[in-house]
Order: sequence, then C-alpha cells, then structure tokens
Amino acid sequence: MTLRRHSSIYTILLLSLIAAILMPVESRAQGDALLTQYWALPTYYNPGAVGDTDNIRLRGAGRMQWVGIDNAPKSFVLAADMPFRLFGKQRFGTGLVVQQESMGLFRNLSVNAQIGYKRKLFKGELTAALQIGFFNEQFKGSEVYIPDDDDFHDPDDEAIPRRDVSGNAIDLGLGLFYTHKKFWAGLSLLHANGATVSFENDSETGGSIDTGTGGTGTEGGIRKKYQFKASPTAYFMAGSNIPIKNTLFEVIPSLIVRSDFTFTDFEVTGRVRYNKLFTAGLGYRYNDAVSLMLGAEIKGIFIGYSYDYHISDISKASSGSHEIVAGYNLKLDFSEKNRNKHKSIRIM
Repeated sequence: MTLRRHSSIYTILLLSLIAAILMPVESRAQGDALLTQYWALPTYYNPGAVGDTDNIRLRGAGRMQWVGIDNAPKSFVLAADMPFRLFGKQRFGTGLVVQQESMGLFRNLSVNAQIGYKRKLFKGELTAALQIGFFNEQFKGSEVYIPDDDDFHDPDDEAIPRRDVSGNAIDLGLGLFYTHKKFWAGLSLLHANGATVSFENDSETGGSIDTGTGGTGTEGGIRKKYQFKASPTAYFMAGSNIPIKNTLFEVIPSLIVRSDFTFTDFEVTGRVRYNKLFTAGLGYRYNDAVSLMLGAEIKGIFIGYSYDYHISDISKASSGSHEIVAGYNLKLDFSEKNRNKHKSIRIM
C-alpha cells in the first residue's frame, strides 16, 4: 500500500507539472539549473564573465537534485572561456556554455556562444557581452501514464501530448561584469528574447475543425499546439576575497539573486580558503536549502562538492541534492618572450 500511495502521489505531481507547463497558450519553460557552486561557473549565469582571468578556463558541473524522488531533475553544465586581444592591446573574451537537463518526461539541451568587450574602469575592468545560441526542448509524451484510479487527471486530457514532441528556438542573453582586485559583480539578462519552442500534436484522421481552445482539430481527433516559453530572467552576482591578516586564510563571501520579474529568489554563500588550496563553506538558498561545500585547487585543477539539505516540504520525500564541479585553468601568456609557452596556475 505504501509503494502504491507513493507512486500515485508522484504521478499526480508529475501530471500537474505537465499540465502547468504544456497549455494551449504560452507557458514558462524550465528555469536554468540552480547550481549551489554558482561562483565556480560564472559564465553560465552571466556572459560578461568571459575572460575575466588570464586563463583558458574549463568547468563542468553535474547536479542530482532531490535524491530519492523518481525522475527528479538532473543537470549537466559545461563552460569554457578565455580572454584574447585584437588590434594591439584591446581585450576581449569569448566562451561557450552547454547545458543538458532532464526532469520527469522533459529533456532540454542548450548551446550558447559568448563574446565580450573589455574596458579598464576605476582600477578594474568592465566587460559587456552578448550571448547567442539555441535550446532544444523535448517531452516524452509516449511515456505518460495515468492510473485507472486517478481521480485528478483525465486520460484523454488534451493538455498532455500522448506522443514524443520536440522543438528548437534561438536564445539570446546580455551581460555586464566588473572585476576589481577587491571584488567582482555582474548583472545579466538571459533568455532576453523570450524564445518560445512550439510543439504540435497531430491527428491523422478527419477534416479540420475549430476546437475553440487555441488549437485546431480534426474529425475523430485533435491537432493541438503547445508553446514552451523561456521567460527572460535577470541575475545579479557579486563576491569578494578578504584576506585574514597574518594567516594563510581568506574569507570568500558571494551571492546570487535571480528574478523572472514574477518570482525572485537568492542564495548567499560564505567560504573559507586555506593557502589558496583547500576551501570549505556554507550556503543558504531562500526558502529552499542550506548547503555544505568542500573544494580543492591544486596546480590548475579544481574539484568541488556540495550537498544541499532542503528546508522546504520537499525534504519529506528527498534526502537532499548533490553537486560536483571539476575544472582546469591553463595560464595564457602572449608576450614575445613566452609566445609559445603556457603555464598552469592555481585557480583563483
């Protein structure tokens, strides 16, 4: 009975999510991945962070959210960026971000290219950047299952596609990012064009009729259109490195604020780093989770782990969320003396 009850609860939650997302009118898309170690992949949230160090920077993150719940979100993000010069001393940055995410019967893939222009300002550097790419959204309608004893959902509900559907859309983003020897901060707008993926669920029989519900139908069947919109989302990030005098320790506070202009949330993080090698910290995501973070940075190689303990009602069904970040920094030196020589350094 317990297994059956949990299965029914999960089915109800999953179908409610499907119905909320796939309506005959425009709906909001899944949001960007909620990385606890957001500070390790700044270009994922702000294209203006491209080339903010003198390194080729490679990062990969894998996140398993809500462990213990079947078909809970799983995310993978790969980010790479580097600075370069044009026309003598003029600095630019370029980068690439790839994301793959699954949640229930949904799968999405996004690929984004980034370019940033840099200017010295107030003893720091300001970067203005553009991001352009595409995202692909898929829904596994063929795997939809509604139990016979489900009193909440109709097996013939037109709002739920009953076959696999997918679509693509162009996605745009903008970012400003400022770095200073004492702090960094950035403001960005992702999905700036409100890109929309359109799905169509076709019937192969009958002639065309008007369903009166935003789609077109056929006799003996229905042709239904669905739109999946990536809502414009604004991000603000900031952080600093604060050395503790006469020690090898430093304190690294940071925060991220996210808003889709309907809902706003934030996460604050405090880390302590020893000798620029080992890091430990705590984080808090508003109304969602508290986090523990551990990391190590050795000879340009970085690896970090975080665990989220959820303080929302989801904790009743999940043991928490896990995230691993790994990466590598390769120092760039374009001087005449070292034209063909590169050197690894520790990650900042």
